[in-house]
Amino acid sequence: MFSGIVEESGEVTDLKKEQSNLHITIKPSFINELKIDQSIAHNGTCLTVVNILGDKYTVTAIDETLKKTNLGLFKIGDKVNLERCMKLGDRLDGHIVQGHVDQTAVCTSVEETDGSWMFTFEYDTSQNNITVEKGSVCVNGVSLTVVNSQPNSFSVCIIPYTFENTNFKYIRKGTIVNLEFDILGKYISKLMAK
Repeated sequence: MFSGIVEESGEVTDLKKEQSNLHITIKPSFINELKIDQSIAHNGTCLTVVNILGDKYTVTAIDETLKKTNLGLFKIGDKVNLERCMKLGDRLDGHIVQGHVDQTAVCTSVEETDGSWMFTFEYDTSQNNITVEKGSVCVNGVSLTVVNSQPNSFSVCIIPYTFENTNFKYIRKGTIVNLEFDILGKYISKLMAK
């Protein structure tokens, strides 16, 4: 389980395709604290550390993960938002994030708003995912509050700290991001559909 509070943006240093899998190698600052089998969220996608070599580690994304996330779009040198899983007893500063990306969205606008930024994202509604005004959503692994909730889009406001310490500073109109909708909202939506 994660909180959506990104620790840092690591750098993609290598990508290797093997059948339908993609092995992604990342350079983080916390390499000395890692061990094989740990879970780390990459742009909000929970992946398992399968190898550690020097100052880098490798995770594997399977075909199902690549179809639902933006991980297959990675290029060497890209910055990826990283969060290690929560420890029991930690504060939950964001919201409950599972690291199971529901779908991707496209950024439709970025607006600088006198010291902060408003990002608007549009997503496919065929999967019945929803946002609610002032509810939580996870975008590229960052726990955020929804503003301007619409049937197929929403906006989020980004403070300077988040902008500088996540890959939000690289998101432009047309950028594809990962979305994890609020778990409580997903359960309620499913129950209401019955």
